[in-house]
Amino acid sequence: MHAMARAVQDRLPFLASPPAAVPAPAPARRRNPSLSEMLSLVSAATVDPAGTDDDGSVFSIPMPQPAPGGVGDSNAAGAAPGRTIQFRLTFTDLTYSVRRARHGGDDGGGGGLRLPLQLRSDRVTAAAAPDAHATRTKALLGSVSGEAREGEILAVMGASGSGKSTLIDALANRISRDALKGTVTLNGEPLTGNILKSMSAYVMQDDLLFPMLTVTETLSFAADFRLPRSLSAAKKRARVQALIDQLGLRAAANTIIGDEGHRGVSGGERRRVSIGTDIIHDPILLFLDEPTSGLDSTSAFMVVKVLRRIAESGSIVITSIHQPSQRILGLLDRLILLSGGRTVFSGAPSALPTYFAEFGYPVPDDENRAEFALDLIRELESSPTGTKPLADFHRTWKLMHAGSPDAASWAPTMSLKEAISASVSRGKLVSGADVAAGEMHTYANPFWVEMKVLTKRSAINTRRMPELFLIRLGAVVVTGGILATVFFRLDQSPKGAQERLGFFAFAMSTMFYTCADALPVFLQERYVFLRETAYGAYRHVSYVLSNAIVSFPPLLVLSLAFAFTTFFAVGLAGGASGFAFYTLAILASFWAGSGFVTFLSGVIPHVMIGYTVVVAILAYFLLFSGFFINRDRIPAYWLWFHYLSLVKYPFEGVLQNEFGRGGECFVRGAQIFDNSPLGALPEAVKERVLASISAALGVGIGADTCVATGRTVLRQTAVTQLGKWECLLVTAAWGFFFRILFYFSLVLGSKNKRR
Repeated sequence: MHAMARAVQDRLPFLASPPAAVPAPAPARRRNPSLSEMLSLVSAATVDPAGTDDDGSVFSIPMPQPAPGGVGDSNAAGAAPGRTIQFRLTFTDLTYSVRRARHGGDDGGGGGLRLPLQLRSDRVTAAAAPDAHATRTKALLGSVSGEAREGEILAVMGASGSGKSTLIDALANRISRDALKGTVTLNGEPLTGNILKSMSAYVMQDDLLFPMLTVTETLSFAADFRLPRSLSAAKKRARVQALIDQLGLRAAANTIIGDEGHRGVSGGERRRVSIGTDIIHDPILLFLDEPTSGLDSTSAFMVVKVLRRIAESGSIVITSIHQPSQRILGLLDRLILLSGGRTVFSGAPSALPTYFAEFGYPVPDDENRAEFALDLIRELESSPTGTKPLADFHRTWKLMHAGSPDAASWAPTMSLKEAISASVSRGKLVSGADVAAGEMHTYANPFWVEMKVLTKRSAINTRRMPELFLIRLGAVVVTGGILATVFFRLDQSPKGAQERLGFFAFAMSTMFYTCADALPVFLQERYVFLRETAYGAYRHVSYVLSNAIVSFPPLLVLSLAFAFTTFFAVGLAGGASGFAFYTLAILASFWAGSGFVTFLSGVIPHVMIGYTVVVAILAYFLLFSGFFINRDRIPAYWLWFHYLSLVKYPFEGVLQNEFGRGGECFVRGAQIFDNSPLGALPEAVKERVLASISAALGVGIGADTCVATGRTVLRQTAVTQLGKWECLLVTAAWGFFFRILFYFSLVLGSKNKRR
């Protein structure tokens, strides 16, 4: 046994114990020319082909004993030995594969439906295999194992496309269990969806916040969503203030979040607010996807310091991180390095120098350990063998350091339910009293409370951005003014009747086109909705109802503005009752158009595509509305589109309101020759022709005889199937119908699990 170990050390000097003398300066990075042979020898040395006893194992190779917090120290957090922890998250052999998007392609790990702002998910650059064009699947995670403990930060690091986000998603239950192989347990018990959702939080990389809310308001609304109604308002305010201090946001507490057009908090403060909205309930498990991405070194350090405080409060923090500075690395307790979905290092960050020194690539004293590791991994990935030798060395290295004398002292002594109860009693998991009792509630509040809070938040955000509404109001008033001057004081003549048809067609279609201006607003809110509902902040139906409630008052103002601008100037009929119906028809058109645009924002996540689709479909609606071609002249194979046209119903409604009253005459005596070749004849000739016609028909037709009333106009335009109130109800029903479709689009489109 000892002879074999000595032989291995002679052949593999990087496995020998370091001498006691002061080590020489680290040599420049160079590749060991016999690395693959060395690893092969390690594998051969760990197996006794002759069937020797168990002593002939890898554990018998003499290894340097790590110092506390060093290579093999499981107490990476620096806690005193013998401490008993309450929570321990363990994951074993996590494997996840997806089908390739095309032959030999790299589909980037999108093997399922992701949130719209997470489509940049890891595109794993695995080492090219000889049969790369033959395989139909691609491994994004390959047998990844590890653990995370209460009070610690576990960081997942790697180059772009290494599988960092995929691993975080796997631990956060954002990958379908049918597609994910391996186990994830907390205190030895598997985590179900409801338990995990109640006691955890997931912070996305993108900061999706309402720009016009202050930091305090943003966190207060998050508290209203995530904390139960049984908690008093004073306690919720106290939790918000405590969180502001914990996040280091006291100086920015009354500053708005801001966006491109409004100056607000800094990028680092914005990221901390984003974290705060998800940890308002003080979760036990906190998952973060690259929280330092896009921040300068100081802001990134402040964010990780916040995560350090969160972990020390009794949480398990698991985060992906791209390239941490030396200061940030010192705040981490555990580190997992990934390459091509495989683990190439796992342990305390302080173990990196010893680990790579034993691998044959010592870390220079003046170089950042994280940068050195990433640079080395990139070099290996570009080599013919890829990072497979490093992954093989990691497995051997872990076996050599598997025997930790303090591992047992870190094992949880409580069941999961007991640990949750103890954690709640210490003030963790603010909304977790029911969780501790074993009762799982998907949402913290009833839907009417959620709807009230959502409505209040959206109203505040909208009120602080009046320019959006004023632009729409200006567009409506300008359009109404142009129409009022073009169609000013229409008379009751054949030409006046035809001009009324043109006015109504343009006016009703304008209502729908104006609603398209709100498409970007709906899309922005939709992304916030997806982030907040990913972990059950509120119900889908609450958001849909509050969205409808908040959007209705502006539509009422727009309707009144357009009605007052056009009704009296154009000279429409009906008096007060006619004006009231005309206003209701405009309001119903706005309501239906708003619902239509809202629904499209739920299925089309891109602004430019959304505009294109809205404009095209509304053009089709106008074409088949009955203005350009009457219903009875539309080909039978297109008639179905006529009944689907949103413009048809308000258009026919206002026509009924204008022409269906009786008593109005639009063609008198010689006016029957208007819009015909006889219209150019002199009036005297027209009167003689009219007298001849009267004699031939045996009907007296004089100069003041009414030949065509408003009802005649309705029959000529084929507007006879529905009354005006029926048209109004159908138009309003379209608005409700599209909001129901919007609800289903959110339910089906907000699945946050990969498949």
